[in-house]
Amino acid sequence: MQLSKAMSNEWARYGIDVNAIAPGCIRTEAIAGLVSNPQRAPLILARIPAGRSGEPEDLKRTAVFLAQAASDFVNGVILPVDEGYLAI
Repeated sequence: MQLSKAMSNEWARYGIDVNAIAPGCIRTEAIAGLVSNPQRAPLILARIPAGRSGEPEDLKRTAVFLAQAASDFVNGVILPVDEGYLAI
């Protein structure tokens, strides 16, 4: 996180925005065992306000937003894609 923020400060003068995506519980092979485990899944999903894990598509849309002109004035942001997990 600090590297992204430091780089955003250094590179802004060159017109380069630096941001980071902080994914939450995204349904990938890495967490497949957790979200399919009947004992663990309810504990994990209870901490996510939407009650579901994220999909890779959720991260893709965030990356596309950060690559578009819509985010031209966004710099130095660590953007959590966690459906509110950190808000609890």
